[in-house]
Parts: sequence; structure tokens; C-alpha cells
Amino acid sequence: MTDDNRGFLAMAIDDGEPLLILSALFLLGCGMFAIIQGTTGHFLPHDAVYLGMTASQVCALKDCRILYFMIHDRISFGGVLVAIGTVYLWLTMFPLRRHERWAWSALAASGSVGFLSFLAYLGYGYFDTWHGAATLALIVMFMGGLVRARGLRRERAEVIPVELRSAPGAGRALLLLSSVGIGIAGLAIMTVGMTTVFVPQDLEFMGMSREAISAINPHLVPLIAHDRAGFGGALASFAVAMFASLRYSRASRALWRAVAIAGIAGFGTAVGVHPAIGYLSATHLGPAIIGCVIFATGLALAAHRSSR
Repeated sequence: MTDDNRGFLAMAIDDGEPLLILSALFLLGCGMFAIIQGTTGHFLPHDAVYLGMTASQVCALKDCRILYFMIHDRISFGGVLVAIGTVYLWLTMFPLRRHERWAWSALAASGSVGFLSFLAYLGYGYFDTWHGAATLALIVMFMGGLVRARGLRRERAEVIPVELRSAPGAGRALLLLSSVGIGIAGLAIMTVGMTTVFVPQDLEFMGMSREAISAINPHLVPLIAHDRAGFGGALASFAVAMFASLRYSRASRALWRAVAIAGIAGFGTAVGVHPAIGYLSATHLGPAIIGCVIFATGLALAAHRSSR
């Protein structure tokens, strides 16, 4: 290896970009694993040990509705992780590489929300060892990348004006509205996971009260609370990254492609899993469908004749 090549490699590692890219890819991998694992209908080994029950045994209860409900949270969580990883990858490889200060701040703020949400479900007494190990590994990579990337924060942030009289401007406004809605939904779901765990529609779908679920197995509610709080925290983390990207980034094909992939992953899993398991409550699924329509409409308008 020549001195020039060694110098380039050292500079690439030193600026933090490789660690941030690795963090994004790690999130993408974890998200895809969660989706695939959820579709199998099986528990992770440590979940089965904690419950003292297999997925088949849980499926034997109430026409498998409890298991279906757990699967729907896990697949939705996986979709949001894919969405976060996609946006993080774009933030690192495009605006941060251009030394745009806001991109570093967006990564830091979004990551902080995501990591802090890890604590949201510990009050129920269930510590997911796999989730904990993955989070610890991600913190090391992500924080290491952020610290090393501080030198890339050179260009000051400029808010992109939203011109509602143009199609791209109206589209960006709808996407910003969508990101706010996603953030509110994430905080609401995380709060529910930390408190009541279920909303009335959930209990109606399963055909059981929370007390009846706890009577079957006292570990079921803590495990479900863990999934709910984690999903809500991931949504809030994604909303922060998406809002910043839409507020400060110039329009480009790369941006809209990243937003499109994130939307397909997030809404595709969160909305698509409901008909697959028969959870078709209009009051429960309706807000997600409305959000999906707003998101898709905004993206179509914003990406119209987008520059590179």
C-alpha cells in the first residue's frame, strides 16, 4: 500500500463517516432480521425462555390472536429500523459528506431519542438481552462516528423555504406534516407501552382483558410492553431524522429516493401487517392509512422534476 493510499484510509476512518455508515447498515440489518423473524411466527430463544412458552403454545390461545398481536408489533418495529437506517445512510453519504452542519445535528438528535427510548420499557422488568447487546454495539459505532465526524460540521444550516404555491413546496409541507404525525404517534405508542400497554382496540382484537392476559402468563404483558415501547421510540427517532432532512436539505433525487424507501419500509410493514393478521379496526388502522396517503402524496409532489 502506498503512502497516499494509507493517508486516504486514515483520513476516511478519522472523519467518522465509515462508522456512521456501518451504524446505518447495522440498523438496516437488524430491521430486516426483525421483519423476517416476525413473519416466521416464532419467538427468539430468550423470549421463549422468559415466557416459559413456545410461540405454538401462545398461538393455541384465543385463535392465535395474542401471538398475531405480538408479531404485528415486531414486524412494524423492523420496518421502522429499516427506515431509520436508510435515512441515516443518506444523511452520512450526502449532506454530511458535503460538510453540512445540520446533518450531524440531525443524526445526533435522532440517535439520542432512539437510545433513550431503550430505557422506556425497563420498568416492566423485562430486559431483552439481544436488544441490549445490539443497542450497546450500535452506541459504540454510532457515538464513535459522531465524535470523529465533528470536524465535518462546516457549512451552516439554512432552512429551506416551503413555497406552498408550487407543487414541490406543497409536497415538502405534506412530508413535514407527516413527520410530525409520525413523531406524535411514536411518543403516544411509547407512552402506552410504558403505562397501559394496550389501547381498547388491541384488547378487542385479542378478545381478552389485560388482567386475563396476565393470568395466562404474568410475563406476557411485560414482553408486549417491551415491544410497544421499542416501536414507539423507533418511530420518534425516525421522525426527528426525517423532519430535519426535509427542513434543511436541498431537493435531490437521492433525498427523495431515501424518503421513498423509508416510507415503503415503515408504512408498508405497519399498515400491511394489519390485514395479514386480521386486525382491521378502522379507528386503529385509520390514522396510519391517512398518514400513508399524506406521505405518498407529499413525496409525489415534492419529487416532481427534482434535480439531482
